[in-house]
Amino acid sequence: MKNAFGVILILISLVIFGMRISKGIQFKQNVIGYLKRAADANTIELAEKELTKVIDFLEAKNLTSGYTSIFYQTPDEDLDYWYRNLKASQLELQQLESESALERTNVLIKLRETLVDVGEKTKVTVPKGLAVYPQNLLWALLMLAAVTSLGVGIVLLVMEYEKKQKKKAKSTPDRSSTTQTTQ
Repeated sequence: MKNAFGVILILISLVIFGMRISKGIQFKQNVIGYLKRAADANTIELAEKELTKVIDFLEAKNLTSGYTSIFYQTPDEDLDYWYRNLKASQLELQQLESESALERTNVLIKLRETLVDVGEKTKVTVPKGLAVYPQNLLWALLMLAAVTSLGVGIVLLVMEYEKKQKKKAKSTPDRSSTTQTTQ
């Protein structure tokens, strides 16, 4: 019985982990991937097209305001600022009428600096936790439950395995003692 319960707990945790991973992949496909492409674009038109895909997705999912944090609000988790910054970049790309290669290149460089953080590792600037926003608290609790469920499930399986090993050792006579008595 404990084996079945342990397996069920592990399966529940794997389902929750899988759902969270799926949310992250969907977010990467619809936001991070297009932001990276906009930052890497060599033309104003291409950058504007990729940025528009992101903005349309954010507006469709109502991801334009609020904070992704659960307990306290920090500037790096402010959706409103981030979204307004994306909209301003989009507007600047749409309104650029200059044919000057230097000016067009400067706008693309400015866009790249807006969309990408450069440090030890270059990454797209996105508020942390946006993939599961606005259910960040729910997902934090689900992930806690998944980790706990996985741990308890593994402990139950290990305990049952050790119990069976002890039972098996008791039921199997020790060969060294039977060999000595027959000699």
